Amino acid sequence: MSRLIRAVVVIASTACVATAAMAEPRYETLTVAKLPEPTPHRLYISDIAINHIIDGRLHVIDGDGLKYLGMIATGYAGNATLSLDRKEVYVATTYYSRLARGERSDVVDIHDAQTLEHKGEIAIPARHAQALPYKGLNRPSSDGRWLFVQNATPASSVTVVDLKARKFAAEIPTPGCWIVIPSQTDGSRFATLCGDGTLQGIALNDNGSLKSRIRSARFFHPDEDPVFVQADNIGDRHFFVSYKGQVHAADLSGEEPKVEAPWPLASGAEARKGWRPGGYQLLAVHRKSGRLFVAMHAGGGEGSHKNPAREIWVFDLEKKKRVAKLPGHNAIAIAVSQTDQPKLFAIDGMNMGLATFDAGDKPRFLKRMEQIGEAATLLELH
Repeated sequence: MSRLIRAVVVIASTACVATAAMAEPRYETLTVAKLPEPTPHRLYISDIAINHIIDGRLHVIDGDGLKYLGMIATGYAGNATLSLDRKEVYVATTYYSRLARGERSDVVDIHDAQTLEHKGEIAIPARHAQALPYKGLNRPSSDGRWLFVQNATPASSVTVVDLKARKFAAEIPTPGCWIVIPSQTDGSRFATLCGDGTLQGIALNDNGSLKSRIRSARFFHPDEDPVFVQADNIGDRHFFVSYKGQVHAADLSGEEPKVEAPWPLASGAEARKGWRPGGYQLLAVHRKSGRLFVAMHAGGGEGSHKNPAREIWVFDLEKKKRVAKLPGHNAIAIAVSQTDQPKLFAIDGMNMGLATFDAGDKPRFLKRMEQIGEAATLLELH
């Protein structure tokens, strides 16, 4: 063989080896990223994903840096809440065997709040309310023993889940009443808002079954000025607002709910211009400062109670006086952190953005994050 031919063979062989080496696949090692340690400004935003409602989401967002951290699947009309120690996320939801039809299964899905991984599930009766996310549809008791899940068949009842034993405990009929408001004084009690203008107090036995029930005095007129089901609290003093802008308070520390006389959000020229509250999660309370934040719109009237905010009004609850106003950012849901330097967060219902505010002594707008979801209506802070 000539030198030229041998050289060509050597070069060709070397090229083939090099090509083979380059073509050898490099395999990636799949890992699960760990979220940064949660801060008091981590947000859990419930999104019913109305255009594909069987595929709801819970968006997890860093409220300080306004960064998207992750997502939890919430199934069909799932309602999410956090455990008292903020280590777990509970999602009361429905799954169908054929995705959008077939055999129905209702469960409470349990997720790790740090990794967002699914940890398990608790089977519950197939009656959980397939409704837009509201705070009172899925709530833990104040001692962390129970989880209360609102049902609708359409008859109203509450499923009681034993979180210690990880099992269904009982179902309590609540005809004519809606939403769960846990007592902060006694973990075996909760209240529910009733269509006759009262609150009903519910007490449980140690096994989660019904022990007793008692009604408050009537504190609003359901036909003339109903209250929003959204409430927030300082201890066991719980605050509601009515469609026409009256602030109501109820004390749930005892067996019988005790109600207080209402006071108005708007007066004088502002009342004449029809300034009213509106939205889905339309009020928030910073407990240490005693400040109430309410999403407000002008020109309110019959049917405007879901209108997005033109402004967010800030009130001193002790003085029953407004102390500041903030731009509304079309807010339909607001929440405030309970830190010494609190932040207020608001979901823009028109554009699905997230607005953030300094909620301290001199409230002011800070910044926004866009495109946080599709149909988000509920915020919960870590």
